[in-house]
Amino acid sequence: MRLLVGTSGWQYRDWRGPLYPAGVPQRRWLEHYASQYATVENNGSFYRLPARETFADWQARVPAGFVMAVKASRYLTHIRRLRDPAEPVARLLAAAAGLGDRLGPVLLQLPPTLPADPAALAQCLAEFARHPHPAGGPGGRIRVAVEPRHQSWWNAEVRQVLTEHDAALCWADQLGRPVTPLWRTAGWGYLRFHQGAARPWPRYGQQALRSWAARLAGAWPAPAEVYVYFNNDPGGAAIADSVAFAAAARREGLTVSRTPQQATA
Repeated sequence: MRLLVGTSGWQYRDWRGPLYPAGVPQRRWLEHYASQYATVENNGSFYRLPARETFADWQARVPAGFVMAVKASRYLTHIRRLRDPAEPVARLLAAAAGLGDRLGPVLLQLPPTLPADPAALAQCLAEFARHPHPAGGPGGRIRVAVEPRHQSWWNAEVRQVLTEHDAALCWADQLGRPVTPLWRTAGWGYLRFHQGAARPWPRYGQQALRSWAARLAGAWPAPAEVYVYFNNDPGGAAIADSVAFAAAARREGLTVSRTPQQATA
C-alpha cells in the first residue's frame, strides 16, 4: 500500500515558521509546499471554483508526480444537494482539467443537514464517470471520495452505490476517533483528520496516529493507494501531525510519500 500524505490547503499565514521559511514569499508557497509534500487537498475550490487557467498555473508550479485533490464546489454539494448534477459536475471538471496529470481525487463533502439520498448520490457519481481523467489517471477515470455527515447515510444501500461506482467512502476522524464507518468501497482510500484531542489544540496524540496507521495497514492490500489529509491547520498542527503520522505509518511497513523532515507547532 502507498500512502499519499498531505494537508488540506497550503495558504495559512501561521504556517510561516512551521513550514515556510521567512525568505520564501507567499506567492511561492505552493512551490515550497510541493518540495516538502507530494500531495495537497485544495479546500478553497469548495468556496469558489477557480478558473481553468488558475488550475493550469498550479499544474505548472508543482513537480511531476505531485497530486492535488480537489474539494467539489459547495454549489454541487450544499446548494444543489447532489440534485441535477450534470452542469455543476461538468463545470467543475472542465476547470480542474487544467491540472492535467496532477489532478487527484475529487472530494464530495456533504452538508451535515443532508439525509441519505442514495438515488441522488448514484446519479451524481454517474455524471463523474462520464468525464474521463484529463491525463488518463488511474484507470482513465476521475476518482471520487464521498464524505457524508448525516448518520442516515450509514446503510447498506449507500454502501452498494459507492462500491458500484468505485467511489471511496471518506474515512474521517474527529478527536482521535472515526466518525464514519470503516467501509472499503473502492480499490483506493481517502482519510481526513479534522481535529485532534491532544494539546496544544488541535493537535493529535501519538497513540491516535499510531492507531490510524495500524488501521490502514490492516485494511488495504499492497497495490492500493490511500490519500491522507490533515485538516487541523491552526498553528501548523497539520504539518506536525502529518510528519508524525507518516513516521508511524512507515513503522507499520507502509510506503509513504514525502513529508517535511522536521515540523514544529
